[in-house]
Amino acid sequence: MEEVKLDNWEKRSDEHQKLYKQFLQRADKNKVLKVLPDLHDEAFSKIDCLTCANCCKNYSPRFKMPDIKRISKYLGMKEGEFIETYLFMDGEGDYVTKSKPCPFLGEDNYCNIYEARPSDCHRFPYTDEDVLLKRPLITLKNSTFCPAVYFVLERLRTILK
Repeated sequence: MEEVKLDNWEKRSDEHQKLYKQFLQRADKNKVLKVLPDLHDEAFSKIDCLTCANCCKNYSPRFKMPDIKRISKYLGMKEGEFIETYLFMDGEGDYVTKSKPCPFLGEDNYCNIYEARPSDCHRFPYTDEDVLLKRPLITLKNSTFCPAVYFVLERLRTILK
């Protein structure tokens, strides 16, 4: 079994975008879904999100109303005040953070609202669910800034040739 090299992964991910796209188009969904949980666990046994936090530094999750209600309550704020302080509605009609990095990201890369974080954050990077295949454009984008997505795609390519 070929080891996935994580040094300089951003460059390799960039070079492999076409391969990833082809793989995601042709992949046998059932085979991929069968191995994803183990590959997800393997990726996170090698990658510590707290050393990276690229997702929190450069992108915003969507804040759905259940997220807004939960986080507002967690912060002891009214929902309207929370939205006005931290969020705006993007062109797709989703609430996202006004600023980057995420206003809840601490200097130590810990999330200050981790227990109440948005569903998108809880699920990210989707390397253990069918979003990986169902939304290939998101997967490709995520592979450019998340080493776990890069790792899983590299392993999938070698396992399911």
